[in-house]
Amino acid sequence: MIQIQSYLNIADNSGARKIMCIQVLGSNNPHYANIGDIIIGVVKDALPNMPIKKSDIIRAVIVRTKKTIRRNDGMSIRFDDNAAVIINQENNPRGTRVFGPIAKELRDKNFSKIISLAAEVV
Repeated sequence: MIQIQSYLNIADNSGARKIMCIQVLGSNNPHYANIGDIIIGVVKDALPNMPIKKSDIIRAVIVRTKKTIRRNDGMSIRFDDNAAVIINQENNPRGTRVFGPIAKELRDKNFSKIISLAAEVV
């Protein structure tokens, strides 16, 4: 569960390394976001000479959380970190690669482009 002021790692090659959540958009609960929810964040750490700079306001979709999520088949899954992928206004990723495992719940929320870029879907 991601809330305002939570720090997330970035799981793509867009240029940002860490973001801080400042608003939860696509969620049933306006205070917490889970996997597949869209947030607005501010870039706290970025790579040099990349299009995304520090203190940029960006949209991102959450792809991994440390909080355990329960699937309908009874399986529970959790990850080692909180991570997000930066997206544009059309919900397409801004980077060209996605790193690390990605939860398959993103497919249900119509983020199939992120699923196709991911090397590992759990």
